[in-house]
Amino acid sequence: MGCLTVAARAAGVVFATWAALVAALLLPALLPADWQYYVYSPASVGLWMLSVLVVPVFTCVAARRWIVTGRKDRRAPVGGGGPGRR
Repeated sequence: MGCLTVAARAAGVVFATWAALVAALLLPALLPADWQYYVYSPASVGLWMLSVLVVPVFTCVAARRWIVTGRKDRRAPVGGGGPGRR
């Protein structure tokens, strides 16, 4: 795979993670107004801001196989690539 493809997949993973985090932040807006005070407390918003920085790293590590090869499964590649072969 080319470097541009790998970078595009990694950027896609990061943007998808950010979209999920923004959706998680906006979803409590559907709750009654009394609950929003507790959901949007300074501590929870601070933790959300920290998660925007930290969680994409974990998602890229979790999806590193797909980012590099484009394959979803964790099995050996087709073509006789056994253990110890790359």
